[in-house]
Amino acid sequence: MTTPSTPFLMIDEQRLAANIERAARWADERGIVLRPHVKTHKLPEIARLQLAAGARGVTVATIGEAEVFADAGFADLFIAYPLWPDDAKRARLAALAGRATVRVGCDGVEAARRLAGLGVAVLVEVDSGHHRSGTAPGAAGEVALAAADAGLDVLGVFTFPGHSYAGPAATRSAAVDEQAALAEAATALRGAGIEPRVVSAGSTPSLPFTGSAATEARPGVYVFNDAQQWELGSCEPDDIALTCHATVVSHAGGRMVLDCGSKILGADRAPHASGFGRLLDHPDARVVILSEHHAVVSGGTRRPLGSVVRVVPNHVCNAINLVDELVRSTGGRWSVAARGRNG
Repeated sequence: MTTPSTPFLMIDEQRLAANIERAARWADERGIVLRPHVKTHKLPEIARLQLAAGARGVTVATIGEAEVFADAGFADLFIAYPLWPDDAKRARLAALAGRATVRVGCDGVEAARRLAGLGVAVLVEVDSGHHRSGTAPGAAGEVALAAADAGLDVLGVFTFPGHSYAGPAATRSAAVDEQAALAEAATALRGAGIEPRVVSAGSTPSLPFTGSAATEARPGVYVFNDAQQWELGSCEPDDIALTCHATVVSHAGGRMVLDCGSKILGADRAPHASGFGRLLDHPDARVVILSEHHAVVSGGTRRPLGSVVRVVPNHVCNAINLVDELVRSTGGRWSVAARGRNG
């Protein structure tokens, strides 16, 4: 394989396979359906590996992502966000539902009515502590009843425990919150006369602590992991399957300056993060300054000019959305099929 010029993102396919197998085994041992969130990798090729390992269906972030995966032959899709589709998006949803099983998120009575007549099924989203979207768990029955009255098939409830990303101490407590919210929401549906067939949980940091209330889990980042997962304690360095290969172009100030920046690494930096990224082979090093096309590294062993190092992005989902293709460790490249499909 001809090595491309830096910077580029490369998949370690051996580690990718191990990550997929580990999560599949975890789900199988607990009798939980694994419905991975493919917004992380955006590649049908990787989603096929996940399904081959036992996953059932995929989770997507947008109608556009759903269309890409439907075009690639995926027939079981969950758009895991509350939607308020305009007429054009209503037409797209109806077309999707004509060629795949499509479930969507809903967290309000008015939104439920907006989804009527499109052929999609619904899961009621509840807020389990992230405070982004989702109704109160105790109000899930009201939303479900409105959806059912509008003629929608109400499958159950779901949540995203996004506060599991707040720091290393939050991963377990967020899963406890998730368990309580899902249990309360399921009870609320039963009180409205609707049996929840699906109780869907999900985030990579909280996955090991997912409670018995869940019938389904939707992790995404686990396939690759990233610096954020490393610092949350959700993975070890040997579990990181995607890195940015970058060249040392300067030793200004006695530090390494690399030819990668926010336009390939992404600019995310959580409050608890120790830098804008880390070097996989130099655990003591941190990206301390991030420009559009350059990264300044402090700590670790200073590599000679012209050396290529492996940078771990803070948030792999954003990094992948910045490139057209990913280089494979076994040779060849995969196009990022769902890149930029934001609506």
